[in-house]
Amino acid sequence: QVQLVESGGGLVHSGGSLRLSCAASGKTRSINTMGWYREAPGKERELVATITSRDTTIYADSMKGRFTISRDNYNTNTVYLQMNSLKPEDTAVYYCNVVLRLGPIERTFDVDYWGQGTQVTVSS
Repeated sequence: QVQLVESGGGLVHSGGSLRLSCAASGKTRSINTMGWYREAPGKERELVATITSRDTTIYADSMKGRFTISRDNYNTNTVYLQMNSLKPEDTAVYYCNVVLRLGPIERTFDVDYWGQGTQVTVSS
């Protein structure tokens, strides 16, 4: 089991910045990938960015160059999302996602955990 606590959402003007944090506790030694997804009103949840335990990152095309994902594996088991040059279309609920890799090494399986979501609103 993993518990996730998100923070950092809020209201910002277009062009502004926000930093989201998601702190994991519990079975953190099994965490493989950490990431952020978002869900805008009337739209499906979509990938924002992910980062593996080896710091390999993946970004959605629309976030490249504006958002930066990072993680602290050693002290706080926290994943961060620095969001710069925010646009009104970035308005959404942002969800932290953690993937645990469990099981024996010859037969691992992944389990997803989700945070409660944090609202990001960008005004024009």
